[in-house]
Amino acid sequence: MRTGIQIQGLKKRYGQGETAVDALKGIDMEVSSGEVVGLIGPSGSGKSTLLKCLGAVIDPTAGQMTLGDEVIYSDGWNVKDLRALRRDKIGFVFQAPYLIPFLDVTDNVALLPMLAGVPNKEARRQALDLLVALDIQHRAKAMPSQLSGGEQQRVAIARGLVNHPPVILADEPTAPLDSERAMTVIRILNDMARQFDTAVIVVTHDEKIIPTFKRIYHIRDGVTVEEVGEGKSSALLPSSTLLNPNQ
Repeated sequence: MRTGIQIQGLKKRYGQGETAVDALKGIDMEVSSGEVVGLIGPSGSGKSTLLKCLGAVIDPTAGQMTLGDEVIYSDGWNVKDLRALRRDKIGFVFQAPYLIPFLDVTDNVALLPMLAGVPNKEARRQALDLLVALDIQHRAKAMPSQLSGGEQQRVAIARGLVNHPPVILADEPTAPLDSERAMTVIRILNDMARQFDTAVIVVTHDEKIIPTFKRIYHIRDGVTVEEVGEGKSSALLPSSTLLNPNQ
C-alpha cells in the first residue's frame, strides 16, 4: 500500500537547560493510505504533543515527517505556508464537532474548499458528494443545532475529508458518543479511509473501539511501540446500522 504518512525519529523538547522537558524522544510511525490505526497511551505520554506536531500546529525539535512522497519536515519545515498545509493536506476530526453554528451543514463542509479558492458552486458540489457518501444528504440544509450527536460527527468527518487530504488526525472522535454511535463512527472512518485512500490516525482512550484496530501504536514516555491489534471486524456495526439516518 502507498504510504500516507511516515514519521522518523520525531522529537519535541519544551524549554531549555535544566528545566527542559522531552515530550517526544524519537517517534517512529508509518500509516498507509487507506489504513486506520489507533494511537493510545496514558495521560501525559505525549499523544497530544505528537498530534500537534503531525498537524503542523507546533514545531517539532528534530526528526522527519513525510506526507505521501513529500518530506514536509526534516529538522525544520520544508513547507513555506503551514496554514495551506493544514488546510489542504491534513484533515482534522475532534472530540467535539466544532461546527459553525450559523452555517448549515453544506456550508460547514464547503467552507474549507472555498477558503482554498474553489468556486462556491464546485465547493458545494464536493460537499454534497461527501454528504451522500456518509448518507446524511437529507440534512444538507439543517443547522448544527438541529442535528443529533452522531449526525454532527458525520458532518465533521465530511469536513475533514472534503479537501481529500492524505492524512486525517482524529482526536478522541468517539468520546462523547455511546457505544453504538461510537462503533458507527469507527466504521465510517474505515469506510472513508478505503474509499478516499486516506491514512487515518485515531487518538483514543475509548476501550470499546480499541479492538477494532488492526494496528496500534502505544506511546509510552515519549516513544512509540507498535502492537498488532485485534482488528475485530465483528466489533463494527453492520452496514444497516451505519446507514441509519437517526444516528
